[in-house]
Amino acid sequence: MRVLLQAHLDTEKTNDVIRSGQMPQVMQEIMAAFKPEASYFGPDQGVRTMFLVFDMQDTSQMPPITEQLFQAFGAEVNYTPVMNLEDLQKGLSQLK
Repeated sequence: MRVLLQAHLDTEKTNDVIRSGQMPQVMQEIMAAFKPEASYFGPDQGVRTMFLVFDMQDTSQMPPITEQLFQAFGAEVNYTPVMNLEDLQKGLSQLK
């Protein structure tokens, strides 16, 4: 299932990761774990935020892929099921 992950990153913890020089490595590990089809980064609700769209094969993926966001960034994480246009058209074609 395609999902949108929204992670609000704690400013202090993220500043520590940036100052330590580990940010590129941590981000590379996160991208490798999620394998997103799209990723965006910017402020939301006044904090650094990442938006990742990826295919979640099974809900059992949540703990291992989300834990790094909690530990590295003290993130607040939300998952939202989403569709692309093709998914929407497929779903709408089933309405009668």
